[in-house]
Order: sequence, then C-alpha cells, then structure tokens
Amino acid sequence: MSQLEEFLQEWNASSPFVSVHTSGSTGKPKPVRAAKQAMLNSARITCDFLGLKPGDTTLLCMDLKYIGAKMMVVRSIERQLRLFSVAPTGHPLSDQSLAHASSVAFDSSAVGLPSPVPGLPEVVPTSFSLVAMVPLQVYNSLLVADEATRLRQIRHLIIGGGAVDNYLVQALKDFPNAVWSTYGMTETLSHVALRRLNGPSASEWYEPFDGVQIACDGDGCLVIDAPQVHDGWLVTNDLVETKTVKTADGQHKKQFRVLGRKDNVIVSGGVKIQIEEVEQSLRPFLSRPFAVSKRSDEKFGEVVVLVTEATDLADVSEICMNALPKYWVPRHYLHIDKIPLTQTGKIARGEVLRFVTQQNP
Repeated sequence: MSQLEEFLQEWNASSPFVSVHTSGSTGKPKPVRAAKQAMLNSARITCDFLGLKPGDTTLLCMDLKYIGAKMMVVRSIERQLRLFSVAPTGHPLSDQSLAHASSVAFDSSAVGLPSPVPGLPEVVPTSFSLVAMVPLQVYNSLLVADEATRLRQIRHLIIGGGAVDNYLVQALKDFPNAVWSTYGMTETLSHVALRRLNGPSASEWYEPFDGVQIACDGDGCLVIDAPQVHDGWLVTNDLVETKTVKTADGQHKKQFRVLGRKDNVIVSGGVKIQIEEVEQSLRPFLSRPFAVSKRSDEKFGEVVVLVTEATDLADVSEICMNALPKYWVPRHYLHIDKIPLTQTGKIARGEVLRFVTQQNP
C-alpha cells in the first residue's frame, strides 16, 4: 500500500484525528494528533487565498509522514482538486519521477481512491495549479533545464519546511507565476502566513491569513492566534519583527519578519548572535554545505562553531574573517562528511550540536 493510500484510509476512518510527525529540526521527530476538521479549515483558507477551484491540478511530492504533504492531500479533498503523486525525491519534476506518477480525484463526499496514470506525456499535465516543495527540491529543480522549465510553469509554487536563502530568492524573482514562502508548523497544520518571493509584491514580510492574529511575547517571539486550526494562543520560538500596514480597503493589518529561532541564539561575551543571520551572511561565499553551531567556553560563555563539508578549513576561516562582523567570526572550524538534515531538508540542529560537543576543543 502506498503512502497516499495509507493516508486516505486513515482519513476515511471514523476517528476525528490523523497522526502527523513533527519535522525533527531541533530534536527527534515525534508523532502528534491533528484534528481532521481543523485540517479542512486550514485547507479552505489556503485554497480561498490562492483562488483554487474544483478540477485544478496539484502535485504531491513530499513525504506523507509530515504535515506539509498531508495538507496537500487535504486541500485536494476540500477543493476537489486533481491530485498527482510522485515519490518524495530531490527531483520531483524529473522525467523519471513524473513517468511514475499516480493520480486521484475527489468528489464532494471527500472520499477518493487512487488510480494509476500512464506515463508522460499523455496524462500528466504540463503545468500544475499548486505544488508545494521544500527548498532543496526547488534548488535541485533549478539545476536541470527541463525541470526548471516545469517549475516556472507552476501557477502557485509554495515553499516551506526550511529557510529560503538569498540564492533561491534571486533565482525565483523573475518567475512568471506566483512563488510563495510559507510560515507555519505542525501545530498550525501547515502555514498560517505567506509572503511573495517574486513579482512587484515580493517582500521579506509574512502576511497572516484572515482570521489569524499575531503578537510578540516578552522575549520578542511570535505568538499566534489561529482559532480555526489551533485552540488558544500558540507561543513560538521564532524571534520576529512586526509592523502594521494599511490595506487597500483601509484596514490595518500586522505583518512579521522572522529573525531566527530563540533557541538558535549564541551568547558570546555578552553579545547575542543569531545563528541564522550568520549562516545567511556566509551563504554567498561558502560553496560547500555548512552549519553554524556553538560550544561552551570558559572565557566567553559560548562561542561560534562552524561545521562544514569543506576540507580546507584554513580557506573557510579566511572567508569568515572577511565576510563577518568581528563578534560573529567562528572560534572553531570542524569538518564533517555530511551536514545532517531532517527528512524535510532542514539542518538537524540537535545532531550538529551533538557532533560539536563530541569533538575535542
């Protein structure tokens, strides 16, 4: 039985809940329960925002253990979309992936049974109305001409499950159709806010969906009230900046920009250093995969550590000294064969930190 068949079986069962795994970016993935009605509410909000209609096409190309993939199916159920499914690989738009696509259609009863689809080019559409990918899938697709062409033809491309760096932003800015970065988590049943990455409305600021309220707690972390998908206020670990903007109809609405995670702050000699900001500053200069972490230090309390797949650590050190402010420069450089990632493509921070602590100072 395929992942999609298993999920549809669980969805059509009598329980009002389905099982979802957290991403595991800060620790071991864990199963949680998600209410089907809340998932349908979330799906309706996204479909309304994007203007999706029955019969539109969508592509499922992520692992169905996680909320982002499950919500692609639920959106198809809620809006009666034609769902095409491929294996969750790094190249979901390749000829090989699409040649093994299967499809499922949903009616108003929200019950669908998968049926096989012949290979290219007779049945699989040349473009999709909606596709959700993690950043690594988008990056890989851009490297292959045919896949990049298909990527550009997607009407709404939503990118979640990890940070979208400047390289991707630049590569996507001239796409003819809408490209979105999502903000959400398992607890909010996928995203509750979007920001455009291309076109005249491109922005660093996320706009929450209608009905979603945001605020900041005393530490500057985002607090979300999304009553249709989550009971009560949800306190996140994301440090944000907020602003209020006036909409076209004269209403005032809050937007937010993510600065980094509260638990990704390094306090070195009294200076607070945000790990994501250091990584963002280094990405244009370091060609090999890397991650920034920390280590305890008797003098400074904590110091910055850079873990990289590069082998010439002296060269990496020189780049860091030239590219970073003085207080951000790593005190230690460590080689690793492969930067650990979660199944959704995020840096597995907990594993990186364990690797750092196991090395000799």
